[in-house]
Amino acid sequence: MIQSLDKLIRSPAYWLALTVALLCIVLQYAGLDELLRFDRLRIDSGAWWLLLSGNFVHLGQSHLWMNMVGLALVAALVWEYFSAMQWLLLILFSSLVVGVGLWLFNPEVQGYVGFSGTLHGLIIAGVLADIQRYPKSATVLMLLVAGKLAWEQISGALPGSESVAGGAVVVDAHLYGAIGGAMLALLMLWHTRYRGRRPSMDGGRAR
Repeated sequence: MIQSLDKLIRSPAYWLALTVALLCIVLQYAGLDELLRFDRLRIDSGAWWLLLSGNFVHLGQSHLWMNMVGLALVAALVWEYFSAMQWLLLILFSSLVVGVGLWLFNPEVQGYVGFSGTLHGLIIAGVLADIQRYPKSATVLMLLVAGKLAWEQISGALPGSESVAGGAVVVDAHLYGAIGGAMLALLMLWHTRYRGRRPSMDGGRAR
């Protein structure tokens, strides 16, 4: 237990997860949610950063803490599979895919906030990496997440999720985040495997 805690403290990846959580908390309690939310009119006027920043502010405290609990679970279950830099790229890319996806394909969405879309991208990325080590349990988890996304596309938000969040749930954000996380995670995993298999310049001979 002490060894695991020491490993946790020394890991830049876990410090990144904590930093992201603190960022979301500070932005919310500082009252910056209205300033940083996805706002279609402002984006159309040139405030492109709102495509990204809207993912890090929330409707209220219950919405914020629901997503922070989700981030903590992802960090506890699959955070070891990628480096801090890789997780940072996954967070930024998944968030950007959510923002751009809503802007391009959901003209009815005038405003959006929340980390849940990004969170779905991180879950999918972690599970894809986890499949290599624990194929059975990871496959079950992948099917559960895919089933949730399919339910949302067919029937809308899960029962009770809107009351907990304190407002309407934009389910397409979850789908876009999952797609973004899957795309980048597969690229990262392929690159890692390719680099591991690539022969060295001296023909693979031991030095």
